Amino acid sequence: MITDVIQNAHLYEGLNERFKRAFRYLHETDFSAIELGKHSIEGDDIFAIVNEFETKDKHECDGEAHKKHIDIQYLVKGTEMFGYAPLTTQKPVVDYDEANDVAIYREAVSYLKLEAGMFIIFYPTDLHQPEVREFEPVLVRKVVVKIKI
Repeated sequence: MITDVIQNAHLYEGLNERFKRAFRYLHETDFSAIELGKHSIEGDDIFAIVNEFETKDKHECDGEAHKKHIDIQYLVKGTEMFGYAPLTTQKPVVDYDEANDVAIYREAVSYLKLEAGMFIIFYPTDLHQPEVREFEPVLVRKVVVKIKI
């Protein structure tokens, strides 16, 4: 897991050959005007999901992990808490769904706060719990760039 502000994205472009293209998309796209939903960057190898939602109580949010994709989650608007734990021996409560590339967990995690203009990168070794509110629910606009491994 890595988190930083979008202005520092260049520091992470060398970690994966596709990160540079993903971060270029995040820098060049006007997310206040783009439609919600899936947007292709490089076919199925790199795509973005633009989403809007109200944050929820942590007990209403499941943890998740992926096997085929790295997530770069970028906050366009709002504040979101993310639960995080290294994925080691935890057992999913919903087994891995290959079609959707996700397994669901309900494990203890630590929380960190992201604000608009920040991003967080989750690898397949990272259990993460998105959409958690800090205090009261807030409206969040977020872009999740999925990078195929």
